[in-house]
Amino acid sequence: MAAGGCLLFLLLPSLVTASHSPPGCKIRITSKGLDLVKQEGLRFVEQELQNITVSDLHGSEGQFQYNISQVKVTDLQLAFSDLNFQPQQHLVFNISNASISLRFRRQLLYWFFYDIGSINASADGVHIYTVLQLAKDEAGRLKISNMTCSASIARMHAGFSGTLRKVYEFLSTFIVTGMRFLLSQQICPSLEHASLVLLNSLLDTVPVRNYVDEHIGIDYSLLRDPSITTDTLELDFKGMFFPRVREDQELENHAVEPVIKETERMVYVAFSEYFFDSAMHSYFQAGVLTIELQGEKVPKDLEVLLRATFFGTIFMLGPSVDAPLQLVLQVSAPPRCTIKPSGTSVSVSAFLNISLVPPDRPPVQLSSMAMETKLSAKVFLQGKALRVQLDLRRYGWGAMGAWGGSPPHPTHSCLLLCRFRIYSKQSALESLALFSLQAPLKTLLQLTIMPIINERTKKGVQIPLPEGMDFTREVVTNHAGFLTVGADLHFSKGLREVIEKYRPVPTAAADSSSQPAEPSLDPSSL
Repeated sequence: MAAGGCLLFLLLPSLVTASHSPPGCKIRITSKGLDLVKQEGLRFVEQELQNITVSDLHGSEGQFQYNISQVKVTDLQLAFSDLNFQPQQHLVFNISNASISLRFRRQLLYWFFYDIGSINASADGVHIYTVLQLAKDEAGRLKISNMTCSASIARMHAGFSGTLRKVYEFLSTFIVTGMRFLLSQQICPSLEHASLVLLNSLLDTVPVRNYVDEHIGIDYSLLRDPSITTDTLELDFKGMFFPRVREDQELENHAVEPVIKETERMVYVAFSEYFFDSAMHSYFQAGVLTIELQGEKVPKDLEVLLRATFFGTIFMLGPSVDAPLQLVLQVSAPPRCTIKPSGTSVSVSAFLNISLVPPDRPPVQLSSMAMETKLSAKVFLQGKALRVQLDLRRYGWGAMGAWGGSPPHPTHSCLLLCRFRIYSKQSALESLALFSLQAPLKTLLQLTIMPIINERTKKGVQIPLPEGMDFTREVVTNHAGFLTVGADLHFSKGLREVIEKYRPVPTAAADSSSQPAEPSLDPSSL
């Protein structure tokens, strides 16, 4: 028994780690962001309530027979509404003291008198209280998993006209009471369909596991259900890249977990070192971190210097002395990212092989050297794409200001020195001989290699936001082990526009059955 208790005690740390894997990407939505969502959501709710379908109402009272049909919502006044966070996983949407204007068709038969026409009605004191439960589904996607709703109508009035107006006023109690009941019964089903079907189709536009380019993909699956406080909603994403040649590959996350404390902006997105490390590891596993320069692609002044440096070796080759040079730069290990408050850097180790390539003959290697460099990395947003631009030169502005905007105050700047050195793989003596090549090769990397790398990563990777929602006024801030992007939001597309774009096309049978039947004008049908 004691041995079993000790075993459980030893396993407890690993069980805790497994149940709370640190995210590579974390998103916080603040109450300011929720206010923006409320404005767009209110427009969406108005559109849904205007499409309410109310069943026909018919009945009799003595010799009177009536039929109410073709009920349509003509106007909505949703003046008082709130959308709030409710711990631990809920959003509460509350509409109070709203009004709904209706217009419907009437048919009345009293003995031999038959009357038809329209009625204008208004429902006042409408209260709607909905609670949305948010959770991750089996695929790791954020979903509205459940909804509770209650709706009530305090008062309803109807205005009548026509030859039997007095009769309708006499029967208004039956008609208005029935209409109020039918209308209140249709509000919640309409909003339930809007939430569980339509809004979930909008959440389907958030990228979860998709390809970034022809070499790697990104896994944005949620690690756990969202965490909601009274002021914020936080989502923990896996944030792991994977090589497309080995999509099931998992890279263990040992990085610092991002911690977001700010609430001034509408949204904050945090990325840990693991996020960037997994990208570089995936590119390394895909075998694409190799660049080859040959012939005219080698800068002329560098070619002259290399031929002078290896003159003895080249001279011994005889007729091949004029063969073109070939430089092959191959990364020898997955690059590593380091994020500090002073800036972001990437450490790279690589091999540089210098060869002559005689026509119709195998390449002749002149030298093979190891290179170590620390590159500065500028992280910024372009639209919804996170991009990284690498630089071998000294990068003068640190992360305490807004990258991509105006430079911060000099007291907030930090100079990030980029390290670069080369050495021979064969001997220390040859390393000394290569010292004169260090500056030219560094220039080669900066002016030739860096543009190639930055062009390959130009597209960036999309941040997991729904379609139609974009960032504005972005600010990138570095912390110890992670960086955050604080931004405001705006809707470039309305919710309805995005939902209609992805709405399944209904069948012809569904179209015909969904349309309300035209009421008969024959009094015998009453």
